[in-house]
Amino acid sequence: MFDALSDRLSTVFDRLSGRGVLSDKDIDEALREVRVALLEADVALPVVREFIAKAKERATGEAVIRAVKPADQVVKITYDGLVEMLGGDKEPEALNLSLNPPTIIMMAGLQGSGKTTTAGKLALRLQKERKKVLLASLDTRRPAAMEQLATLATQAGVESLPIVAGQAAPDIAKRAMTAAKLQGYDVLILDTAGRTTLDEAMMSEAAEIARIANPHETLLVADSLTGQDAVRTAKAFHERLPLTGLVLTRADGDGRGGAALSMRAVTGLPIKFLGVSEKIDGLDAFDAHRVAGRILGQGDVVALVEKAAQDIDAAKAEAMAKKLAKGQFDLEMMSEQLGQMKRMGGMEGLMGLLPGVQKVKKQISEAGISDKMLDRQQAIISSMTKAERKKPDILQASRKRRIAAGAGVEVAEVNRLLKQHRQMADAFKMMSRDGGKGFAQMARMMGAGGGNPMAQLKALGGGKMPQPTPEQLEEMQKQLQGLGGPGGPKLPGLGGLPGFNPFKK
Repeated sequence: MFDALSDRLSTVFDRLSGRGVLSDKDIDEALREVRVALLEADVALPVVREFIAKAKERATGEAVIRAVKPADQVVKITYDGLVEMLGGDKEPEALNLSLNPPTIIMMAGLQGSGKTTTAGKLALRLQKERKKVLLASLDTRRPAAMEQLATLATQAGVESLPIVAGQAAPDIAKRAMTAAKLQGYDVLILDTAGRTTLDEAMMSEAAEIARIANPHETLLVADSLTGQDAVRTAKAFHERLPLTGLVLTRADGDGRGGAALSMRAVTGLPIKFLGVSEKIDGLDAFDAHRVAGRILGQGDVVALVEKAAQDIDAAKAEAMAKKLAKGQFDLEMMSEQLGQMKRMGGMEGLMGLLPGVQKVKKQISEAGISDKMLDRQQAIISSMTKAERKKPDILQASRKRRIAAGAGVEVAEVNRLLKQHRQMADAFKMMSRDGGKGFAQMARMMGAGGGNPMAQLKALGGGKMPQPTPEQLEEMQKQLQGLGGPGGPKLPGLGGLPGFNPFKK
């Protein structure tokens, strides 16, 4: 998400770097470029005007710190403006869960916006928080809508309201509320019907359901790919329904991000979640600071740790950390790390969360660093015998030819993988010299031993998102050498690949 905007803003800031002092003309030129970048990202014109006006005031006012580099100052002003546009300095908006269950959550939106899928994703999220959730489909018009929600409920590990043919949506809502109360559910999620366009019949039915259910949360689900149409849809629904928040779907496919940047400012409603994939767990809590950081190429280390905590098996992480603390790192362990990366969103998903990636996308592409590379590397390791994975030193020319043929690659690619493994193994041996303290910390960060990874992350960063130090960035770059092959481009400012520990001291 925001790829086009990130690229354009990076170009603007790079142009300012190296200048000693910015003149008024420089500031006007930079803000003009930022204005064009926001408009090209499909941000609403009134929102852009207000953003630029405030940014110019900050750039020329007392807020300017003369000791800070001019380019960094403009980045900071732009960052503050984006945070304000996206929701301000407040904590991320949590769901309003009632103290007297069941909490009723009503999902509204146009047909095709991802409403039913989002209901299933939200149910899974609440189920992981140990809430007893009931899903109920009120969509009596779309073919198989009720069956789809029942399937999603099964995937999420929650219950769905039994289907009764011929019942009207208001009657289903009443039956769902009764079932939720009698059976002791913590949360009831009502998935309402949609239309391909706004019409009075849909709005009247949604308003009637809202009157009957009196929901604690009424979430509008909007497709971020529709841009300003999503903003107009939000305004229309907000006039008829007591909306409490927004969910933007297909955020991972939206290169512009104009809907997200306009929604809060135009409607005054908080964006509570972003749908980031078609998978049942592809729903992220919205955080203005973290989104603004990603737009400006600062990455999102918090989201990276959250993904790790969710997708990495705690027992395996602890066992691996103990081996690494002893300086042990074989090809079997490397294959496991590659698999973990794929489960956490693959190369592309992880790269978007790392600092500095925006500036080196072209080099990454030229180096051939992609999810396909992970697949090839795993195929190479899978073509080895157990003994070869444990002791790669025994791999002579004949064995390498056999492995290459089995994996469908050239021998050179096998050699490249072995070189990468040696570099990573050497790095782990160096890190194990402190008695393995760094690895113990890494295991705790991944949730091993019952710790809270997010609480530990905040403790490390003093309550804020920790930023890699120059020494850590240098270590990250070393980890990447060899990925793109001999003579491949240098990739400054990257980490998060197998063996990367963002909290290495």
